[in-house]
Parts: sequence; structure tokens; C-alpha cells
Amino acid sequence: MRSADSPGRRDIPPGCPFEQELPYVGEGAEANADMWATADETREEIVALYRRAIAHADTTIAALALDEVGRVPWWGDAEVTLHHVVVHVIAETQRHAGHADIVRELIDGTAGLLHRNDNLPPADESWWRDYRQRVEQAAIDASGRSN
Repeated sequence: MRSADSPGRRDIPPGCPFEQELPYVGEGAEANADMWATADETREEIVALYRRAIAHADTTIAALALDEVGRVPWWGDAEVTLHHVVVHVIAETQRHAGHADIVRELIDGTAGLLHRNDNLPPADESWWRDYRQRVEQAAIDASGRSN
């Protein structure tokens, strides 16, 4: 989180936000690129990034009060509390752990976060078909590579 640019605010904690540039975040990032690993990414790289993110989150949570206000750049301009971010991450984890969201989609066709706010990129059926094919091809390509 980055604190708001107003008097008395600062970046919190020192070294925040996450220092590693992520190709799927920021200007020009492809929609949904953070939802899958490319064939070029190794298991070790993915796990190492996950562990660095965990360490960063642990440091942030230890350093800040839950009511500390900041911004998550890819969430827009609204200020959010650390509490909001923590609850959001817990909800995302429970939703995606075991891919319960995929099972739900297979049962009733519902995709995304909520019925009125699916939290998915605005795209038509053709875009989603092409996207799924690219993800599947990345998985096929990665399965042929030895780790």
C-alpha cells in the first residue's frame, strides 16, 4: 500500500510498495495476465515470488495498524485500509484455493466475484475463448519442459 499524497502522509512501511516490478501490473499490462503462469516461468520462480510476497505482506501487517489508510494502485484512486486489503486477500484465497470458483462456474455458469460486480476484464466471448486457448497452450508447453 502507498499512503495518500497529502500532508503528513508517507510511504508505509519503508520499502513499500512491493519492490519487484511485475509484468502483469501497471500501464499496458494485459488483462488477466496475473491469473496464470507462462510456459517460460518455472515452478521455482513462481514459488520464490510467492514467498517474497508473503514476507512483504508479513512485514507490512506487522508495521501498520489495521486502520492505516493507503492505496492499491491497480484498484484505482480510492483509499483503502489495511484491514480492507487483508480481508480482500483472505476472500480471494478462499475463493481460489482448490479452484472452487471453477467448480461454481461449471455448476451454474456464474463467473467472477459477485453477480453485479464480477471483477473480470470487460471482454466478449471471443476474447475469453482466445484467452483460454492461450492459457491451455502455456500449460501444454510447460508440461513438455523438464523442471
